[in-house]
Amino acid sequence: MILNKTTVKAAVLLFLFFSVPIVQAQRQMEYLNRGVVAVQAGKDSVFVSWRLLHSDEENVAFDVYRQTARGKPVKLNKKPMTEVTSLMDIAPLANGLYSYSVKPVKGGEEGSCILEKTEAGNPWLTIPLQTPDRYSPGDISPGDLDGDGDYELVVHMTGRGRDNGQRGATDEPVFHAYKLDGTLLWRINLGRNIREGAHYTQFMVYDLDGDGRAEVVMKTADGTTDGKGKVIGNATADHRNEDGHIVRGPEFLTVFDGLTGAALASTNYWPSRDPSGDNPSAEEMNEVWGDGRANRSERYLACVAYLDGVHPSIVMCRGYYTRSTLAAYDWHDGKLTLRWTFDSDDNTPGNRDYRGQGNHNLSVGDVDGDGCDEIIYGAAVIDNDGKGLYSTGLGHADAMHFSDLDPSHPGLEVFNIQEKFSDAGLNFRDAKTGEVLWRVASVKADEAGGDKGEGPGRGVSFNVDPRYSGNECWAFGAQMKGMWNAQGKKISETTPTTCNFAVWWDGDLLRELLDKNQVMKWDWNAEKVVPLMVANDCTSNNGTKSNPGLSADLFGDWREEVVLRTTDNKSLCIFTTTIPTNHRFVTLMQDPIYRLGIVWQNVAYNQPPHPGFFMGDDMGKVIKPNIKIVKSKR
Repeated sequence: MILNKTTVKAAVLLFLFFSVPIVQAQRQMEYLNRGVVAVQAGKDSVFVSWRLLHSDEENVAFDVYRQTARGKPVKLNKKPMTEVTSLMDIAPLANGLYSYSVKPVKGGEEGSCILEKTEAGNPWLTIPLQTPDRYSPGDISPGDLDGDGDYELVVHMTGRGRDNGQRGATDEPVFHAYKLDGTLLWRINLGRNIREGAHYTQFMVYDLDGDGRAEVVMKTADGTTDGKGKVIGNATADHRNEDGHIVRGPEFLTVFDGLTGAALASTNYWPSRDPSGDNPSAEEMNEVWGDGRANRSERYLACVAYLDGVHPSIVMCRGYYTRSTLAAYDWHDGKLTLRWTFDSDDNTPGNRDYRGQGNHNLSVGDVDGDGCDEIIYGAAVIDNDGKGLYSTGLGHADAMHFSDLDPSHPGLEVFNIQEKFSDAGLNFRDAKTGEVLWRVASVKADEAGGDKGEGPGRGVSFNVDPRYSGNECWAFGAQMKGMWNAQGKKISETTPTTCNFAVWWDGDLLRELLDKNQVMKWDWNAEKVVPLMVANDCTSNNGTKSNPGLSADLFGDWREEVVLRTTDNKSLCIFTTTIPTNHRFVTLMQDPIYRLGIVWQNVAYNQPPHPGFFMGDDMGKVIKPNIKIVKSKR
């Protein structure tokens, strides 16, 4: 072979083509503004915080100003702020209106907010609601419904609900959308043919078509009334049986306009309760789902995922105790199209392994590094193309956590529990391969004195102890006492007294515990929880689950807000930390795994979100995700 400049150049190009990784496409994500918030931390102190954005330069510096109605702006920082995105304004301040503004020193997104300082000095924001009689505000999902860079809140107004196995009719599920000042944007009533309860009414709030404004997606039926008063299907139909269950009649999937609540498009919900038609018998239901009581067939999950790595898709799910099904849809150019379906019970080779592996919740993220999202469906994972990636065969559980839970192990991990007795009451696996890295057996029934087959009902994985690398794990139920580190070593015989949500609240990188109306710190030396914040006159949701309406990084710096309803159900309170910190991160809402975790947080048995990176004293450098910000053109 004769070598010359042409052949050498061609060889070099071929080498570069095959050796350099293909650059993954950018995910389209919502525009967020600076998110400045100011709340009173004391009689003469105000805590001001703001977002660090994905678009900011790494060394961006900020100046912060305070202004009164008659005064000139006063700069509050002596030198440009480069280490944190918060500031404590300590000064003798009279009651009245104060404006705080944040400006990048070298240009960029500016932001401002107005604080009405009062003698009471409440460190939270209050949103007045128009709650219907006999209803209470339940699960909440945020979305930028009007495209201005601030979040609005979609609130599930819950009336009398019932679990799947309970007899009796429920109230009609109602949804409201509010701006943070309490402006009601719309009401949607799902009607009598959608049952009220944690397992029925999943709602997805996200910008699905990249127009800069979020849509709302829900399962609907005959009699659903949209935000403009238009009825979907037959307004007079009543498909409830003598037990109050709904086992017949058409089922729809509807996309609603986030700003107006208008129904934009509907399609038949897949799969139907039974392929034979809209009125299956109990025997037919039992054959398809494993019971004829509208229990296993009426277990719904939902999420949003970037299945092509660029555009978000809706994934609606039905069943997990036995038959498990998922259907992915795209919403583009005013059209709702089916992308793929997955059915554990069809004739596809290997699909039967995914039967009965789902949880009462799910998670979403790119587990295999191809730039596209997978669906973590409990003990199994569905690939972005709608095919099974793997099934562990460990079965159904109530709680699951997905992130970089162990920074000493490559990639991402899943912590799960197991509802029935097995050798995997707690199990910790590689998210990409499904390899179980460690497991802890449930206590046998004859040893625990409990029901045969008892397993843990709750389990968590949070970084609460700085002495160990990664997240600590523990569970409630089946007499599983103690705490384990991320490598599966038992580090304590004491179980924390809460096993629920978590929130980044104080100034360090450990996560605080959130349960009922309290934020608590785990004291790893004394092995007890210590209250940091108690939300008096506020309460949690979902009965014994004791979930917040929402926990998310809604505004301000990287710490999270907690949204709770007042005990009279007339308002929401958004609690935000006033504790200084020495750390700064890009807002968690621009981390893809965390943002999609906020979307699915309202699903079934609510779970807390995690980012796609480990946060702790031993964390590595956070790599910015490859995202493209989409602004509204309206």
